[in-house]
Amino acid sequence: MPYDPPPDLAGLSLAEIAALVEARKLPPIDQWQPEQRGDSEMRVAVDGKWFHQGGEIRRPAMVRAFATLLRRDADGQHWLVTPQEMLTIEVEDAAFIATDVTAQADALAFRLNTDDTVIAGPNHPIIARGDSEIPAIYVAVRHGTEARLNRSTYAQLVELALAGGDLSVSSGGETFSLVPR
Repeated sequence: MPYDPPPDLAGLSLAEIAALVEARKLPPIDQWQPEQRGDSEMRVAVDGKWFHQGGEIRRPAMVRAFATLLRRDADGQHWLVTPQEMLTIEVEDAAFIATDVTAQADALAFRLNTDDTVIAGPNHPIIARGDSEIPAIYVAVRHGTEARLNRSTYAQLVELALAGGDLSVSSGGETFSLVPR
């Protein structure tokens, strides 16, 4: 079955972006509490590349499939979850990379390296970490996971913030500072 990549964010209306988000059918991993635990022998590198037993997973469809099964617990541990088992996965920084952003009305929509789309707001806050020398901006994705903005997406977001007169952006009725605390 061929994969049709999603359209360019800038060419979509907010309603079309929201429809893409809504149409994405994800497994109910937050409802699964399997007792069997183990290690997936997988790692997500700081640049967003996925590895299994030291070798890079080069098939984007496999990465997208694994990403739908990912959650992070309160202790910060990432897990691949199925109804039968939970397997730890090492995540060096963030599970996802935000590769694009578009601003429409009062919404910021982010495209992730897995072709997921996230609209920032109360359920998907934008989080500033690091310090003034090395800031890092993240957006909450789902089940405790986050996406770190890549350099060009970070620059796009800062440009939007500066156009508003300060270093903050608004989306979904919330205002998010881009200054690390």
